[in-house]
Amino acid sequence: MSNKSVLAKSTIAIGTHIVLPENTNTLGNLMGGQLLHWMDIASAISAHRHCHRIVVTAAVNNVSFQHPIKLGDIVTIEAKVSRSFSSSMEVYMEVFVEHHTTGELTKCNEAIYTFVAVDQMGAPIPVPDLVPETEDEKRRFDGALRRRQLRLVIAGKMKPEDATELKALFIAS
Repeated sequence: MSNKSVLAKSTIAIGTHIVLPENTNTLGNLMGGQLLHWMDIASAISAHRHCHRIVVTAAVNNVSFQHPIKLGDIVTIEAKVSRSFSSSMEVYMEVFVEHHTTGELTKCNEAIYTFVAVDQMGAPIPVPDLVPETEDEKRRFDGALRRRQLRLVIAGKMKPEDATELKALFIAS
């Protein structure tokens, strides 16, 4: 790891979009793939702000679609790095919809993406540590290690017995 540290708040990236007809399905709802694309961009900017290097999407760890987004709605995506590891960063996102006639804001989605910082040849490189400040940032920071271990176990890149944070959830010490 780099000996430099970065405050979580300095990684914030906000993207705002209006849902146009070409972004919708036959029901007039925003297509999920379009939202995933917008989230990928916002989270990549957040990860880049953390390390100031080229970043590539390594995983879409969790996406939850809670409410449909309609034609004409204004979508705002707020992304922030929740934790960094040796060369990777977990980015947490919230998606809000502003109704086009009432202005009412509704949280309709959240997601967690993982990015890896790479050099010009595409090889992973170290990233700075992340310093969480708020209670939400600290909670997400703590949970990120468990999510990382779970993702690595599922991918076959970590043995379940080595997932210490996950074992601690299920085995009393």
